[in-house]
Amino acid sequence: MMFKTSKVNWIGTLFLFSRFLVIFGFDLPRVIYCDSFTPNRRRISFSLTAVAEIEFNAEQSSVARVTQDTILLKVDEVSLSFGGTAVLTNIDFNVNEGEIRAIIGPNGAGKTSMLNCISGFYRPQSGRINFKDEDLTQVPTHKIASLGIARTFQNIALYTGLSTLDNLMAARHVHMKQNSLSSAIYWGRSQKEEIYHREIVEGIIDFLEIEHIRKAVVGALPYGLRKRVELGRALALEPDLLLLDEPMAGMNIEEKEDMARFILDIHELRGTTIVLIEHDMGLVMDISDRVVVLDFGVMIADGYPDDIRNDSNVIYAYLGKP
Repeated sequence: MMFKTSKVNWIGTLFLFSRFLVIFGFDLPRVIYCDSFTPNRRRISFSLTAVAEIEFNAEQSSVARVTQDTILLKVDEVSLSFGGTAVLTNIDFNVNEGEIRAIIGPNGAGKTSMLNCISGFYRPQSGRINFKDEDLTQVPTHKIASLGIARTFQNIALYTGLSTLDNLMAARHVHMKQNSLSSAIYWGRSQKEEIYHREIVEGIIDFLEIEHIRKAVVGALPYGLRKRVELGRALALEPDLLLLDEPMAGMNIEEKEDMARFILDIHELRGTTIVLIEHDMGLVMDISDRVVVLDFGVMIADGYPDDIRNDSNVIYAYLGKP
């Protein structure tokens, strides 16, 4: 009986000790993960199979590009309306694997509504949205992230009462396998899984250069850094398709340059397919492979940046008749 009591006390003490470490900020995964980095090397933990070390030079950036022949997303005659108001009318375009596809148009053109249809927030009245042979219009909204789609929002949608680290860890839920009980005990497989996901999140934090705010409460951060945290949360899902809704809105020039650099690095180094909504036309024309233009819910142009720049319908939509 004495032996049984001692064993129970030992287990209880171990449990309390593990909780003590977590509550008082002992950062075990960070200690395990963060070794020294050379100036020209950055560690990125996007892959579920391994932590990749990527040299940041001109030769490396060309190796990871994905050929743009396979259609990853197909929007087929999608129409959306609210009551008697038509928001989208017979929208039809595709997104090739490995490209940056921009959606532009004046305010109220239906750009965010299009992203909402892709992410399952809106359900179009007609048409299909095919992603990896799945019709997203028939997939429950809560399962779309697990298919490999992540997004950011025009109006920042973070957990403002949590830290940067906690916000990114929240996005790892689709990859976590342990149940609530084992996670509460925080031992064995549950602890190993936590450490594994923390390694990936720490890699994203390093990649986005937000190490100095990893423990900061998100609600107290400046606008530009909160935008960067939201991008990090989307990356934590390890998406095949990344939807960015005006990621540079409201930023100054330096913040825009940083965000553009991160977007290009995500695309070139990992080959992530990106759908981008942005009002900065110079940026869109510089980084996009193809551009689709909406106006009052109707697609008025679709093509390469040089073609869009000189399209008379696009010029009329933005500037009016000469």
